[in-house]
Amino acid sequence: MINYKVRGENIEVTEALQAYVEDKLAKVEKYFHADQELTARVNLKVYREKTAKVEVTIPLGSLTLRAEDVSQDMYGSIDLVVDKIERQIRKNKTKIAKKHREKVATGQVFTPEFEGESQEDQVGLKVVRTKNIDLKPMTVDEALLQMELLGHDFFIYIDADDNSTNVLYYREDGNVGLIEAK
Repeated sequence: MINYKVRGENIEVTEALQAYVEDKLAKVEKYFHADQELTARVNLKVYREKTAKVEVTIPLGSLTLRAEDVSQDMYGSIDLVVDKIERQIRKNKTKIAKKHREKVATGQVFTPEFEGESQEDQVGLKVVRTKNIDLKPMTVDEALLQMELLGHDFFIYIDADDNSTNVLYYREDGNVGLIEAK
């Protein structure tokens, strides 16, 4: 069973909107055991230019399902986000099932089998190339410059100040994000 935490930014979450979110997200409940307690955090945002953004996060112990969509239609974005979550589950069901197989006692179990699907339908990704890199101490500005010079979407480096491993990456909005490992 999924517990829903629906929050609105610049929008009032009406009963109709809440019911629509719950109805649509109920589609993914079939992938989990009936006695499993899950929480879906849904964030609905409306921007000044009347753009709607829907973010859904479903923590599964050590894994997290997350999807977002931005469009002119809030209800359409909800539909698309649920489809994205469902695709994530279907695409990664074998990996998720394997990861959670030993967690049967905790209730964090993913249901690996789906109606009408055979083992051949369960295609997974595999590592096709391994690359070794030398991490060098540098500042954020130096790492950003290096990432731009290399033309990469991300860059891993050691922070010169605290020797932690950090990752710079380009975000979908065109800005740069920083992941700091502590």
